[in-house]
Amino acid sequence: MEENPPWPVGLSRVQSPALRLICERENEIRAFVEQEYWSVHLDSHKGRTKFSAKLHTLAGKKLEQFDIPNEAEQANILTRLAEQPAVVAAIEKKKKSRSPAAPFTTSTLQQEAVRKLGMTTDRTMRTAQQLYEGVDIGQGTVGLITYMRTDAVVLANEAIEEIRGYISEKFEPACLPKAPVSYKNKSKNAQEAHEAIRPTSILRTPEAVKPFLTSDQFKLYDMIWKRTLACQMAPAKFDTTSVDISVGEAMFRASGRYWYLLTSSPCTKKTSMTPKTKITPNCRCWKKAMRCR
Repeated sequence: MEENPPWPVGLSRVQSPALRLICERENEIRAFVEQEYWSVHLDSHKGRTKFSAKLHTLAGKKLEQFDIPNEAEQANILTRLAEQPAVVAAIEKKKKSRSPAAPFTTSTLQQEAVRKLGMTTDRTMRTAQQLYEGVDIGQGTVGLITYMRTDAVVLANEAIEEIRGYISEKFEPACLPKAPVSYKNKSKNAQEAHEAIRPTSILRTPEAVKPFLTSDQFKLYDMIWKRTLACQMAPAKFDTTSVDISVGEAMFRASGRYWYLLTSSPCTKKTSMTPKTKITPNCRCWKKAMRCR
């Protein structure tokens, strides 16, 4: 090591394990090698509805990820399937529901901001700080969100009452659960000194405060507001549909979901596809390279 290195040589109790995790992850990345694999897809449509199906079974064998290792094997499969008619062999439908996500903690806020808004962690927290400290919304400076450094997923009772009142007033009765929805932290070491990140008032809708916010402030506030509102709503209900399409000795599978309104009316139109329906196939292929051991 250099006698006078340009970097600090002392590592704290936080930096040392963080550096070890980085090094271990880097070693894993370097130990990986690229392995080529291909997939074959079928593009078709039923009426105006377009859909894509992936090759699932060939000659009675379910295909795994690396079963088509190169272009030659892919070309051989396309040759075997050429000029073969495509027929819907089976349709499977299941009813499912999805519960809303818990209100934001610091970590989940940062993750969603990166995924949905493309905002870095620093930019997210800087914007959240501005919303917490307050913005002039024409009636003086008002803090728009609660404290943004928290690991708790609980909400204050008065906040829950206000949210449920808003849902009852603005949405259909089926959207409001009979009892408030409660969440538990999965982390055993959570301190939960503060409640989850939420708007200070759900009545301040994103559109109402938009004229007073910057672009980043509005995007982040809108995401926090919607997450907080949704966490006290009833689970979403939808149908999942899997369609098996027979093409010669191959079976392609397409899957999708139809979201339902809580009145049990489908919000997406269903196609009239049934078993034995003939469709027009258009096979295509993808080459992928995956890093694996």
